[in-house]
Amino acid sequence: MSNPTETSTELLERLQHQVALFARRAEQTRLGGVGKARNSMDRAAYLLLNRLDREGPMGVKALAEAMGIDSSTVTRQVAPLVDTGLVKRTSHPEDGRAVVLALSPRGRSRLDAVRDSRRRLMAEVTDEWTPRERAIFTELLARFNTSLADWHTGAGQREEPESDEAGGTEGTGGATGSRGDTQGA
Repeated sequence: MSNPTETSTELLERLQHQVALFARRAEQTRLGGVGKARNSMDRAAYLLLNRLDREGPMGVKALAEAMGIDSSTVTRQVAPLVDTGLVKRTSHPEDGRAVVLALSPRGRSRLDAVRDSRRRLMAEVTDEWTPRERAIFTELLARFNTSLADWHTGAGQREEPESDEAGGTEGTGGATGSRGDTQGA
């Protein structure tokens, strides 16, 4: 728990360190879960399949926008998913010339197996937590992800305060922006 005499700088130092540890441990486990599905789907594939499952078929541009990445990255990441039959390319229902990406039955089955494995991993890791602690952590992690996504899109980036002529400081204030991709991420 936090120390009541801890300064803001000390607290932020502990936060950045814990985030670094989390990132390393997440990469070590790849949050792959437990059982047969463990470590069998990379992060990019999981996030793409998850987004298609939650939002339905969509074009590359819409998928890229929803995920906060560029279209060329989506195209590159989707190619092996199409090749392995996890994603299918279909004609747009209203414009037969346009192509949309959709989760295939095989993709849905694979995604369901990985989700189940990851849920079991989360249950094991938080086994000694109360339901309330799990809920609080989930809420705070979602909030952190949203703030980080906003920062990456420029909404949360602030310029350093500038000195005014009277010797005070004048901040630029916080901008609000897109919520980023925290739900399907």
